[in-house]
Amino acid sequence: MPDSPTRTGERRIETVLITGPSGAGRSTAINALEDLGFEVIDNLPLSLLPPLLGRGMSTPLALGLDVRNRDFSTDALISAIDRLTEELGDQAQVLYLDAEDAVLDRRYSETRRHHPLAPAGPPLVGIEAEKALLQPIRARADVLLDTTEMSPHDLRRELDALFAPGGGRLLGVSVQSFSYKRGLPRGLDMVLDCRFLRNPHWDPELRPLDGRDAGVAAYVAEDPRAQPFFEQVRGLLDLVLPAHKDEGRAHLAIGFGCTGGQHRSVALAERLGASLVQDGWPVSIRHRELERRVSVEPAAERGPAV
Repeated sequence: MPDSPTRTGERRIETVLITGPSGAGRSTAINALEDLGFEVIDNLPLSLLPPLLGRGMSTPLALGLDVRNRDFSTDALISAIDRLTEELGDQAQVLYLDAEDAVLDRRYSETRRHHPLAPAGPPLVGIEAEKALLQPIRARADVLLDTTEMSPHDLRRELDALFAPGGGRLLGVSVQSFSYKRGLPRGLDMVLDCRFLRNPHWDPELRPLDGRDAGVAAYVAEDPRAQPFFEQVRGLLDLVLPAHKDEGRAHLAIGFGCTGGQHRSVALAERLGASLVQDGWPVSIRHRELERRVSVEPAAERGPAV
């Protein structure tokens, strides 16, 4: 039999349990994993999980579970996770997809669907109730992905980094940039503040650009504190990434923040991502404020951010 498409190094993911609030991208994730060679079962009654695991599996399995499951309860889902851990150890992963309430509400409004926990009321009521039910499950997740700012393509790219064949390492790394003005992105494991570096915003020629531009990146790198800071961060990751991998972690999210999320944080995220790729880590890079600027703000109304 050929190697499983999720075999990485000496380890193999047998089962991924996908859950999270309705509208956070579970269907997209299931389809992506099916494309990667997983056998997919969506909304399997939890009572059928033990006999399914007991039959043995020749291909990796992706299970979609949420509050629409016929016999869903928080306790039953926690018991299912315990059973997976007991049966498969670190060959099983719990993937939890989340998103901000307002974004979930907007997605329901756009599709004109009723929320399963509020069929006769506003979706936000069901969203809040569902998140309360799933909070203990969220705490048990091996991989937490916040899809608030993600397109379906972005989510597929994240899952490719985590579960695609030939990754070579189990631990996928997400490097993100963000603005402190809009708060921390959810799901970050490590937050690095780069507001102490000199700001390209104050250079009129660099202000309209962003940290992906070579001139902006060079401007940030010329700060005498930039290189020691980067070296310290890189040295820390050289220590902790293998340790997280050895502990069975599947994903680590790192965020660089600056005032406006346009220049310094973007430049450092790009630099770190490129450095980690050189060392063979599967990396995805996201720039929250740049994505928001492109998708939300009309070009004529865009203004500079500090």
